[in-house]
Amino acid sequence: MAPNRNGVGGTMNEEGDAMVNHPDGKYMTSSTQQCVAVQIEEPSKGNIYKNLLLISLAFTFNFTAFGGVSNLQSSLNYEAGLGTGCLAIIYASLILSAMFTPTLFIQKLGCKWTICISIIGYLFYSLANFHPRWYTMVPASIIVGLSAAPLWASKCTYLTTIATRLARLKNENPDGSVNHFFGIFFLFFQLNSIFGSLISSFVLSNADTESLEFPDCYNESYVESYCGANDNQSDFAKARISYNSSTCPVSKLESGKVEQQTLYTLMGIYACVCLAGAAIVGLFVDDIELSKDECTDEKKPLELLVATFEHMKDRRQLLLIPITMYSGFEQAFFWGDYTRSFVTCPLAVNWVGFVLVCFGFFDASCSYIFGRIESFTGRIPLFSLAAIINACLCVVMLVWVPYPSSAVPFFAISAGWGVADAVWQTQLNSLYGVLFLHNKEAAFSNYRLWESLGFVIAFGFQNYVQVNYKLMLLLGLLPLGMVLYLAVEHLERKERPQGVGSEAKLDGSNGYTSGSSIEFKKDKIVTSI
Repeated sequence: MAPNRNGVGGTMNEEGDAMVNHPDGKYMTSSTQQCVAVQIEEPSKGNIYKNLLLISLAFTFNFTAFGGVSNLQSSLNYEAGLGTGCLAIIYASLILSAMFTPTLFIQKLGCKWTICISIIGYLFYSLANFHPRWYTMVPASIIVGLSAAPLWASKCTYLTTIATRLARLKNENPDGSVNHFFGIFFLFFQLNSIFGSLISSFVLSNADTESLEFPDCYNESYVESYCGANDNQSDFAKARISYNSSTCPVSKLESGKVEQQTLYTLMGIYACVCLAGAAIVGLFVDDIELSKDECTDEKKPLELLVATFEHMKDRRQLLLIPITMYSGFEQAFFWGDYTRSFVTCPLAVNWVGFVLVCFGFFDASCSYIFGRIESFTGRIPLFSLAAIINACLCVVMLVWVPYPSSAVPFFAISAGWGVADAVWQTQLNSLYGVLFLHNKEAAFSNYRLWESLGFVIAFGFQNYVQVNYKLMLLLGLLPLGMVLYLAVEHLERKERPQGVGSEAKLDGSNGYTSGSSIEFKKDKIVTSI
């Protein structure tokens, strides 16, 4: 056995690829697009958790930068709809990316390098915001959109694969392990909202230290006419100046203007944080080799497009489309409309960050909690909880006039939305992972496809539709999505083979395994506790 260039002993496989002994004990080929035909030795539990934490940390860094920048678009780059228009371009590009690129990138580059290179694609968005114009923002937005689908698909494939391997090591149901891993991931991931918001809040507030104080004066007529559900997307910076008075002056931050030097400082910090995320993956995360039953056959781009639509023939995928689109709508509403109409309008742009810190804290903590308790409660109670919270908050925002007389309602709505979003993010991701066990790349591409369509529609009409109509749209789409989601759960229960309940790990709320019964029947697999 001759050593390779790195001094690690290796052999040659049947295809002529160099095979080296990986520190985990599994074999890695130099052509990572190939699925190995030999049996892969399971990595250690410690190494699995190490990679989980590093992937989670890298995503936290990346989306601290991207989230921090994108959350300010409706407030900073509001002229001619530049900010939200480019956000719509991002998610429109993601739709095309989801159809063509994820499986191809994963097969050619492997999950690790797909994640690393995709994060670098996000770097261009922070750089474009140094000089936010259509000719800088549009190309950067397209690059981000094309990077997003491979990034998320490879992450989901990576986490689902190592979670399943850990479940085999521990002789447990993979469903519980997948839920646990997604819970840990989103615990870290949702921290990006906290870190990104803290960075923006303190950098922006440094330009006007008085804006750190909660407003002690406000014009009721202005708030009633331009803020909250009554925001008709007019230029409230100009409207605010028209309501200006000597007793309650308007600061630059309140009017949405930021000094150039402050903007450079903010975007420079975000660019460095994003680059650090790519470095974590490239330097420290282990690549994984997918076995024959863990990956799909290699397809050409046209075949990938066909495969994406072929996957939609699965009735479960069709039934999940409305709730998946709702996930995009609710996030776009919070980032684009709540931050603009309920925070920047009555308060100031620097308060967006502080409110989002509250959102991020509840989102992150509940992501972990829900990932842990799902095996006891089942998915249905968690989905129902999120739906009830979102519906109640939408009604509240329809009738509430956001007078800045107290900070409590601004932060309470943010906290409640964070709790609900934790369910949509963790449970929808894990639901796709366990429903479509043997077609993960196509399934997660569909997930991003339909969620992104929700983003595109929401950001596309951002500057043209009054906020109260957007809230009504959410109230209409949410129950439709929930009814069809419950139909998927009914199908899973109905098609569960007889006798599985005594051998598989049962879902505490409804007495059946919350994985894929159709995949279960197809492969005649029984997962022991």
